[in-house]
Amino acid sequence: MALFDLSLDDLRAYNPRPLAPPDLEEYWARTLTQARSLAPASSATVAQVSTRLTVVEAYDVTFPGFGADPVRGWLHLPAGTSGRLPTVVRYLGYTGGRGLAHEVPVWALAGYACLTVDTRGQGTGTTAGDTADPGGTQGPSYPGFMTRGILDPETYYYRRVFTDAVRAVDAVRLHPRVDPDRVAVTGASQGGGISIAAAALADGLVGAMPDVPFLCHFRRATEITDEEPYAEIAAYVKVHRDHLDRVFRTLSYVDGAVLGRLASVPALFSVALMDKVCPPSTVFAAFNAYGGLDKEIAVYPYNEHEGGQTFHHRAQLDWLAARIGA
Repeated sequence: MALFDLSLDDLRAYNPRPLAPPDLEEYWARTLTQARSLAPASSATVAQVSTRLTVVEAYDVTFPGFGADPVRGWLHLPAGTSGRLPTVVRYLGYTGGRGLAHEVPVWALAGYACLTVDTRGQGTGTTAGDTADPGGTQGPSYPGFMTRGILDPETYYYRRVFTDAVRAVDAVRLHPRVDPDRVAVTGASQGGGISIAAAALADGLVGAMPDVPFLCHFRRATEITDEEPYAEIAAYVKVHRDHLDRVFRTLSYVDGAVLGRLASVPALFSVALMDKVCPPSTVFAAFNAYGGLDKEIAVYPYNEHEGGQTFHHRAQLDWLAARIGA
């Protein structure tokens, strides 16, 4: 794969600032208030499960998400520790689910509590999931998740997903082993886009680590790449030509290059310059628009959508430790 997007110098200056809907903050405030009114975060259930792992404890978590729908996750804690722990809430890539209880993220091995959150309706891709999407979809949609309910911000799929992401933070903060003042969010690809949303919408986070984030600068993404999942949107409007304006209006409510402007917490982004799934200019559009002043971006020049992988995990560990005093 060769370079196909803007030069790195141009990317660093690229700040298109897609148009924000005038009621963006009201829309999300209303959405989250409604979700919290239907079921308190304290109604979450947590049950320890056996994994035969000796250095990590695993707990099956169910918490109320959008519409009080049950959302599943795994909470991993380093074994043999006591007191309240710094915590990472981890969101997942497109089509992936929370997997099995013994699939332990590096954060639990580094001394953090880590909540891995299912993405509703997904979990038949690389890893299995256990969370349904009772809200379903309204109207026609292209196969996949990108166009479900896309003609109206009220019915759009990612309204539900982003609400689940914030409610995951609400729920994990109430766990007796979690330090509620030291919670960060992360995720790669779709999980990176979700972590930008969580940084914008959840209060009091200590950091966000969007890794090669998806769900950013939709209009440009659909114009410069044929790769899925952005191609789902292009395929939809190719047939529904009369829905173009409605589609991009809906997407403006969940666009990381729009929603991220509301964030103020420190952030460590990453980008891969040969990434055709999440083109570099879409990532830089979100990074440059991000509202927090303490922000960095790790650049992987010869990588595609895999990004920095374990090299970047090491960078994340160092970055977060510096911000929580570990």
